[in-house]
Amino acid sequence: MMEDIDGMFTDLLGEMDLLTQSLGYETDSSEISSSSSQIENNFSIGFTDLKESLNELEDHDLDALMADLGSDLTETEETLNAAKTGHVHTQQHKSGLYTPQQNVQAPIPSSSSSSLPPEPSKPLPAGEAEAQAKADKIKLALEKLKAAKVKKLVVKVMMSDGSSKTLMVDERQTVRDVLDNLFEKTHCDCSVDWSLCETNPELQAERGFEDHEYLVEPLSAWTRDSENKILFLLRPNKYLLFKDPQIFYLWKKHKQFMNEIKECHKELLLKEHFEGPSVIVPDLEGPLYLREDRKKSWKRRYFLLRASGIYYVPKGKTKTSRDLACFLQFDKVNIYTTTDYKQKYKAPTNFCFILKHPQIQKESQYIRFLCCDDEHTLSLWVNSIRVAKYGATLYHNYQKAVRRALTTTSTLHVTSLPVSSPPTHSTGHIATVRANGHPDQDDLSEPPPDFIPPPPPGWGSVV
Repeated sequence: MMEDIDGMFTDLLGEMDLLTQSLGYETDSSEISSSSSQIENNFSIGFTDLKESLNELEDHDLDALMADLGSDLTETEETLNAAKTGHVHTQQHKSGLYTPQQNVQAPIPSSSSSSLPPEPSKPLPAGEAEAQAKADKIKLALEKLKAAKVKKLVVKVMMSDGSSKTLMVDERQTVRDVLDNLFEKTHCDCSVDWSLCETNPELQAERGFEDHEYLVEPLSAWTRDSENKILFLLRPNKYLLFKDPQIFYLWKKHKQFMNEIKECHKELLLKEHFEGPSVIVPDLEGPLYLREDRKKSWKRRYFLLRASGIYYVPKGKTKTSRDLACFLQFDKVNIYTTTDYKQKYKAPTNFCFILKHPQIQKESQYIRFLCCDDEHTLSLWVNSIRVAKYGATLYHNYQKAVRRALTTTSTLHVTSLPVSSPPTHSTGHIATVRANGHPDQDDLSEPPPDFIPPPPPGWGSVV
């Protein structure tokens, strides 16, 4: 019986590989014949249509978009005109019909085509004039966006307080770039814990975008009718593995030992596992619950994490490498944490995660469901899988985030210092101040000969 289940796993994994390959190359004919209104939705995330999203942009962001689009189109037109001119000249030389441009005269317009100048329009009130100007900009931006050579999205980002920010993101911007933009717009601190996350209400799942990802790429996989959202929020677990590496690399040790580890030992752990010739993945292993396809039941199996993927121990086998069966590899899937799967899928606990291809946005037999006993185990698996998938790139992301936070902290400290002018003396001499705050004795000016010191405090008072 268990051999049949193992065989079914192997077949399903093979089917998943075929699916992921086809997702990259097949195109639905209905997608090609979509209407213009559907196409416009590809330029905005979180809005009903593109016009609404552009209207939400702040004026300076809209102006910046117009300038960017204008430069893109100008460069594209120049390239096309140069190629077209070269092609025409080549054809004319080949056919012997080349005529110098100076010999070609423009047609003279006839008098019948002339008309009276239009009547000047009445000036609009200030408020209406501003609204009309923005409407004209939006109309022009709609046309330019469709012709731009660099893909751009107008994205609504939800804040933790329920408000939102509207950003223009192009395909060259990483998540790190978008985070920096949000820092400037929200005036919040630049903590390494700030994250951009995607939520999928249908799957009740969410994932934090990695800082090195190009944001437009995963957003382009969302369907037009998607209810997914982008959140800007603090996630303390984002870089927990680098702040407390002992939790993941010494997970078999006693909890008290890990809590007492010194900072210098944490640095040694990071250097040993991330700064060598190759990244060392946490040797994580343990029992997890697997949701079996078609049966909708959860079975407990023993899983092991390796750099190449997740493996499991078949029934009746040992944990030796030759007996392990590959459950999943990470090159074509992302990892998502979930919400309330105990009720949705009758999971043993609510500490679940799923692994799926980014283009799978709805329930599918190709999604892998795993469930942990507790929150700590969930954190171990999710963060260790991120290391196995992204390797040293994840560590570099953390280092950049730390430098960004330190730079901002230093800038705030400098700008908050009081500005004081140096003391001046009538002689023009400025005393040198020692580190302890006292002036250097060599720099003190000698008093004049007729100087009389003041009386001590309390002198001459009546007792």
